[in-house]
Amino acid sequence: MVFTERQLERYARVLIWGLWKAREHRYRKNDVVLIRYDRPAAPLAEVVQARLLESGLHPVLRAGLTPRMEVNFYKISRRTQLTFTPPGDRELCERLNGSVYLYAPESLTHLADVDPRKIAKAVVARKPLRDILDRRDQAGLYGWTLCIFPTEELARHARMSLREYTEQVIRACYLDVENPARRWEAIYREMKGVKKWLSGMRVEYYHVESENTDLRVTPGLRRKWVGISGHNIPSFEIFISPDWRGTEGIYYADQPSFRTGNYVKGVRLTFRRGKVVKAEADEGEAFVVRQLAMDDGAGKVGEFSLTDRRYSRINRFMANTLFDENYGGKYGNCHLAVGSSYADTYDGNPARLSRARKRQLGFNDSALHWDFVNTEQKRVTAYLAGGGKIVIYEDGVFKY
Repeated sequence: MVFTERQLERYARVLIWGLWKAREHRYRKNDVVLIRYDRPAAPLAEVVQARLLESGLHPVLRAGLTPRMEVNFYKISRRTQLTFTPPGDRELCERLNGSVYLYAPESLTHLADVDPRKIAKAVVARKPLRDILDRRDQAGLYGWTLCIFPTEELARHARMSLREYTEQVIRACYLDVENPARRWEAIYREMKGVKKWLSGMRVEYYHVESENTDLRVTPGLRRKWVGISGHNIPSFEIFISPDWRGTEGIYYADQPSFRTGNYVKGVRLTFRRGKVVKAEADEGEAFVVRQLAMDDGAGKVGEFSLTDRRYSRINRFMANTLFDENYGGKYGNCHLAVGSSYADTYDGNPARLSRARKRQLGFNDSALHWDFVNTEQKRVTAYLAGGGKIVIYEDGVFKY
């Protein structure tokens, strides 16, 4: 067994804490919560199910596709099959009050030979379902959280043994302390001050500088910094969805990335007037270029994030974005996501943020959301609207 029974119980309780934090309104008896899990994560799904039942909720369990099922779907399906929405999916999304995703991949590269255009068609076709959940989230009726369950495949690509990989997960999620949910609550409270400090500045733009990055990110109007909200376990990042139109310069991701079975490394994105005008990569460049052409918003920024190394215990590449975007290490990390933005970074009521208003404020919209992580030594400087500048982040630490 990957985890002991005690560790499974602790992991489940942290996930329940995350689910509770991730929704604005409290859960009520008979609320519906989806548990979507990959096969290796079934032991954790069983414990989460038990805790939700004890809380008077209705857990709905859905197992993910096996690698072969996914390959069959993308290689055999015709267009109408790729874009087909199964009966009941829309109705379930309209009733969901929460979701817990337990990611435990048995393969990371099985889709490498699948035409990325077919993957993109399927992703775009399911965007209306995600839009339903986004609207419910913005109305305070829906919350979600996710985690990873260690597998041999994850460990192999991270160049660790399964035991070493599991120890990294245990440390990162604080499963080695008696009450990890209490520790997460403490981090949540401590970082409130940092978010308030950042959100209180009137910033014209942020300048991100590292050995291979020289980027200007424009926060735009009516923005606030959010994060450590229970949505991801673990999560140490604080982020904003900037005005995509003000992105200028070069961004470099030194961390590799796996996406839909494809491995990419050394991605370099050049932005002009808010759009990627050049995409390069040491490995997987053709795949990156095709993904950025998925739709009109795929080559525009949806998120800018910073992680304080003092909180994150993650110090190795984990072959999984959830962990890699929260890397602590020697210099912390920043990550830049292309694609969809997050409405909860709007400083008003997200439920009243119409599509027209989003466009006006420069919130990007796309079926894609892809995080690119930079762990280089860096400085982030805020250039203030009234003149002057403040270094907000340096060598992996917020200068709060």
